[in-house]
Amino acid sequence: MNLTAIDWAIVVAYFVLSAGVGFYFTKKGGESLSEYFLSGRNVPWWLAGVSMVATTFAADTPLVVTGLVVANGVAGNWLWWNFVMSGMLTVFFFARLWRRAHVMTDIEFTEIRYSGRPAALLRGFRSIYLGIFINLIILGWVTRAMIKILTISLGVSPYLAVGICFVITVAYSVAAGMWAVLWTDLLQFVIKMTAVIVLAVFAVKAVGGMDSFKTKLAAHFGSEDAALSVLPIQMGSEGISAYAWMPLTALSVFLFVQWWAAWYPGAEPGGGGYVAQRIFSAKTERDGVLATLFFQVAHYAIRPWPWIVTGLATVILYPTLVDKEAGYVHAFVDLLPTPWRGFMMAGFAAAYMSTVATQLNWGASYLVNDFYKRFLRRDESERHYVAVSRAATVLLFLLSIVVTWQLSSVEQAWRFLLALGAGTGLVYILRWYWWRINAWSEISAMAVSFVVSIIALRVVPGWFPPKNPNADAVVMLITVGCTTIAWIAATFLTKPEPDAILDSFYTRVRPGGPGWEHVSRRLGFGREKIPGGSLAWVNWIAGVIAVYASLFGIGKVVFGDTALGLGLLAVAALAFLWIARSFREETPTPQPAAAMAPVGGD
Repeated sequence: MNLTAIDWAIVVAYFVLSAGVGFYFTKKGGESLSEYFLSGRNVPWWLAGVSMVATTFAADTPLVVTGLVVANGVAGNWLWWNFVMSGMLTVFFFARLWRRAHVMTDIEFTEIRYSGRPAALLRGFRSIYLGIFINLIILGWVTRAMIKILTISLGVSPYLAVGICFVITVAYSVAAGMWAVLWTDLLQFVIKMTAVIVLAVFAVKAVGGMDSFKTKLAAHFGSEDAALSVLPIQMGSEGISAYAWMPLTALSVFLFVQWWAAWYPGAEPGGGGYVAQRIFSAKTERDGVLATLFFQVAHYAIRPWPWIVTGLATVILYPTLVDKEAGYVHAFVDLLPTPWRGFMMAGFAAAYMSTVATQLNWGASYLVNDFYKRFLRRDESERHYVAVSRAATVLLFLLSIVVTWQLSSVEQAWRFLLALGAGTGLVYILRWYWWRINAWSEISAMAVSFVVSIIALRVVPGWFPPKNPNADAVVMLITVGCTTIAWIAATFLTKPEPDAILDSFYTRVRPGGPGWEHVSRRLGFGREKIPGGSLAWVNWIAGVIAVYASLFGIGKVVFGDTALGLGLLAVAALAFLWIARSFREETPTPQPAAAMAPVGGD
């Protein structure tokens, strides 16, 4: 692809602007660990919410979605759309609790909920496991995707181009921490969303307009419904049936098991990871809830459609292309004129840099707060810990380079992580709402899930024809079943947490509900409801309806079925109005002053 001087000027201007925004906050970000990793817990909901969305819009995401829709039509996205239900649990059941916990990382939570050596072991292990192992896999696959993009699109060395993106991102992430991440995320999200929307418009024009687009897709997929239906089922003369690529077993696992049972970065049951980090950063409980709600809506309902439209257009434009994901890159190389080529290159750089910045800051927070400060050097100055945090960020950058060369497939890494976390989700949910969960519950769940998933991933696919989606579903069911049995057994075969720990946690977080009744009564609170009471469940249902109705409604409008689309959007609006009304009428849970000293001890 030939970039003109105007295109290159846009790319350079983007880098200068991003670096300038990042470095602007260097002094503020370096004041303390709280400023470096949580922006002083003073972030408004809209900035925290946009940052969540920007982080999950990585360079690989449009390519992955293109691969899904080329193979299976719009409904192929149910591989990740099913996580809406988990995300809404975080909004209405966990965002408030995370904010009340007043921890710096979700791993620090371990030692306010559990006690003694098991809690310390769990915290130390997860800090290394997530901060290095899982984090580097994610950094590696995002970088691998960016290399593919630049290999196809530019005549320069992709390694040099990725290196420039990486070095600039590392520089401002090291300098200013979370303040730089948040504000550059906002800038980068605007740029990359504009770029992908423009590309979708050009892609539809390239295939002859929307009517021609749908006709050609129908010819390719066998019917218009097979291409454009948002549901992974089909209506025929014999009734409702599943598509071959999504048999009922796999569909049932997606809809009824995976979203609550599997841990996956960015879609953790009970919240966690960088989503929790943004909640910790929020000004108030309300800001944390609204940020998470905005994230669910934008992430699932708004952001995917430009990718989907362009991905479907590549079916028509590049029917013989072997690497289907690469069709997205070919589309912008072939279709966009100046200055949009430069804008799209800046957009891909933004997508890559926003994810990398978050992963580096997030991973460094685990290494410093939950390992170095907790186990190695407890009583150093804030300036010392900020300096170590900057060094940890650079270390993760260097290690990620090594991991990138070892990853042969983004899809394989994605599936591996999904299987690896299967069965742990219920523990992460119940630890908030059932006093009997202890450190051994989590330890056993993680250990058994790891072992069983590794074995199942090797054995189960041999039972099925190649690429049969039932294989992944069976791996999930086996891992969830074995893990659940193991952690329930471990819970009842080991001692509960001491009353002092349970009392301290309850007073600090006030989760309420029948699972804590004997603790809340002992403390003099009586039988408290969960935050939001029964409305939390109603709001969860309303939230799921709102997001899916928005998702399907926008899709219908995009593809010309305006009346049905507007009807679905009206349903979404009513659901959002219900949620807004319940927020206004909600009685806040009284919050006693809680000791917020750093946790830890033997």
